[in-house]
Amino acid sequence: MLEVGIFIGFSGATPADEIVAMGQAVEARGFHCLWVPEHVLFFKEYASRYPYSEDGRIHGFQDGMLDPFIALTFLAANTQTIRLGTSICLVPQREPIYTAKQIADIDFLSGGRVNFGVGIGWLKEEFDALGIDFKSRAKRTRECFGVMKALWTQEESSYSGDFFQLPECLQFPKPVQKPHPPIFFGGESDAALRRVAQIGQGWMGAGLMPDALASRLTRLDELLAEAGRSRKDVKIYVMPNVAGRDPDRFKQYEELGVEQVIHAVGGRGLDEFKLRLDVMAKAAGITA
Repeated sequence: MLEVGIFIGFSGATPADEIVAMGQAVEARGFHCLWVPEHVLFFKEYASRYPYSEDGRIHGFQDGMLDPFIALTFLAANTQTIRLGTSICLVPQREPIYTAKQIADIDFLSGGRVNFGVGIGWLKEEFDALGIDFKSRAKRTRECFGVMKALWTQEESSYSGDFFQLPECLQFPKPVQKPHPPIFFGGESDAALRRVAQIGQGWMGAGLMPDALASRLTRLDELLAEAGRSRKDVKIYVMPNVAGRDPDRFKQYEELGVEQVIHAVGGRGLDEFKLRLDVMAKAAGITA
């Protein structure tokens, strides 16, 4: 059966008790995963282009975003069964030893409920402020995963690369999920799909209607074959970036092999948020 995930951009404008209530409302209605985003900085003016809006600007985060790992830890403590995901974690902006530790600890505390959605980033100004080279972010991402996978899977961990040198060391606890929480790469380019094919356990495509998704899946199949893998080795998730009220669209995605459709849900207050959840659950045929 098609899964439905809920994306919420928790910010400094969301009271802690509402975050708890929203997370519990999503879980109670039978949605599969609650996803949260990441940006540590925003700017009033920037030259970078956000790829998922017509004007190239990111909207709706004038109050910032909560750190995804802190938000997910808080949600893990106040939920029981729903999976908890980053959509997306900006891996090349992060120090991988600490990132590996945070993911493993949340997976441990939640009983193995973490989905690790990741991307290489688009906001150059954010990279510049962090002192990280924007142009090398794709290679840096791959090395980050070299470090993180070593820490997650090796009893005594080590890694050697151009960006990172990890001497023989110990990091515990290991993740509950083995060999580690599933890695979902975002992005729709060939380069993004190649990362999925070579090192991912899933793809999280955004802004793609069923027709556009079909052609990207064809390309993904080609890249998976080059990597000695096939579609059965990865999960296909999609974030349409449109309202989730169309039952036919859910069916179209399912027919293409999509396993989870992820929709952003907001609302002016908790009651409206719950109402929107109910509308989406009905359209998707979800029963808690």
